[in-house]
Amino acid sequence: MKRFILCMVTVVALAFAAPAFAQRHPGGGPPAGHVPGSNSGVSSSHDASSAARSDMHGSPTDVLSHNTAIAGKIKTLTGEDAQTACGTFRNIGQCIAAAHVAKNLDIPGGFDALKAKVTGTGAVSLGKAIEGFAPNADAKAEAKKANKQASDDLKETSS
Repeated sequence: MKRFILCMVTVVALAFAAPAFAQRHPGGGPPAGHVPGSNSGVSSSHDASSAARSDMHGSPTDVLSHNTAIAGKIKTLTGEDAQTACGTFRNIGQCIAAAHVAKNLDIPGGFDALKAKVTGTGAVSLGKAIEGFAPNADAKAEAKKANKQASDDLKETSS
């Protein structure tokens, strides 16, 4: 009986904690209490992974100012200067993911059309934009794939 109660308490705690973990904070950045430059015994591969995660949610201007390698990747994907391409996105991860979607699905109008749909007046999610431009594509899977590609790009360029 005690084990059952313990299991139920754990399930309820996880159910209430999940939305907190899913929330995204504008600007990203390091976790609270993290002092930039402190190693505290964490391996460098973990540091690179953490940097990529915080970069993913960082503003384009902030990320591009300290990660110039990603600018070349964005230029290759979009054909535009990285600041121009990503300036209207809330974070760099969204910009890179949109660039990958435009390229992966050969979106009519390219990156600029997709960018207008996800950042312009009446903006929609990347998934909804995919549904509009490529109705036969699995929008959820394509958005997930593009977000993974964006994360990989940031990891690759931050190491």
